[in-house]
This record gives sequence, C-alpha cells and structure tokens, in this order.
Amino acid sequence: MSYQCLKYLIFKMNKRGPLISFAGSFLIMISFIVAVSAVPTEVPNSESLLISSLFEGMFDDVSEPFKIMPGNVVYTSFSTFISDVPVLWGIQIIDYQNGDELSIAISNIFGDSYGEYVQSDSVYFETIFVEQSDTLNFEIENIGSTDVEFVIMFTEDPENSASFTNPNSPIAEMVVPLIVSGILLIVGIITMIIGIITILIDLKNNFENKRNF
Repeated sequence: MSYQCLKYLIFKMNKRGPLISFAGSFLIMISFIVAVSAVPTEVPNSESLLISSLFEGMFDDVSEPFKIMPGNVVYTSFSTFISDVPVLWGIQIIDYQNGDELSIAISNIFGDSYGEYVQSDSVYFETIFVEQSDTLNFEIENIGSTDVEFVIMFTEDPENSASFTNPNSPIAEMVVPLIVSGILLIVGIITMIIGIITILIDLKNNFENKRNF
C-alpha cells in the first residue's frame, strides 16, 4: 500500500474508531487518578510499614510486636463477644526475610482446635467461624532459621464492622475509590479495544471501497 493511498484511507476513515479509543484512554487515565487519590499521602516509605496503620480502624485489636527466636513459642489470645460470627485474624512479619516461617495453632480454653496454619509470607490473613462467644488462644512458633518479629491483628464479625459500614471511616474512604477505579479501568480497557477493532474494520472497508473505484 503506497503512502498516498494510506493518507487517503486515513482521511476517508470514519472518525468513530479514534473517538471510541480516545474515550477508553480517558477512562483509564481517570481510573489511575482516582486510585492515586485514594492512597494516603502521609504513608511512610518503610519496609516495616504496618498493615494496621495503613488500614486504621479496621481491626478490633492489634498486638504489640512479638520477637521470637527459632524454635521458640509465644502465646496470645483474643476474646469474642458475639455468637455465630466469623473472626478475621492476620499476622504481619515485620522486615520479612526469605525463609521466615511461623506455625500457628488456635484453640479455645477447653482445648477445642480451630485449626493449624503455616505462614511463610510477610502477611497472612485467615477467617475462622466462632459458634459462640469464646476465647481463642494462639500458639505461635518460629519454625524458620532466624529471629522473627511480628504483630497479630483481630477483627470480630468483619462484614458488619463499622470500618466497612461507616462511609466516613478511613477504610471505606480508601476502598470505595479503589473499587470505582477498578471499574473505570476495566470499562476503559474494553472501550479502547472496541475502538481499535472499529478502526481496523473501517480501514478494511475503506480500502475495499477504494479498490472498487
């Protein structure tokens, strides 16, 4: 196809394709702006940044940092006050290093087991269902080869937590814009793809029309 022919096709091409693609690009740009605006501006740039400080108010209880040597065990507990609710718990290893590993065994005061878990990543979250108000005992063992410092976080009935139900809570103010940003990003990508397909179809049709003259 010659340069003059290509110029002619572009000139004659329907403008809907470029407009659709531009709209998609605009939506993608807006999605990134919304996402950036949702992130707190005063987040410290540190590998030891705590999840609990980033999502302030999300957890009912956050422990002080524990530090244990390989083979040692620490114990902590969390009491629930509502029956038939899930309990969200999580552990964050501070300044995580490759090879850090924790073993977590959960039971109540009667010795009933709520499961055993192994954490080999920097952050680990799990949900357990508690049928009645209870005290959960956590036995945490360092099964890695180096000292580990960590914090453990708890939330009772997270689905009905004020952090999520209150639109003015810090977590809601962060999560809602991120959801909107994700939706805009998906719609923008789809719109851009439609625009590109439309451009290709219009180019093909205009090229065939020129050959018929």
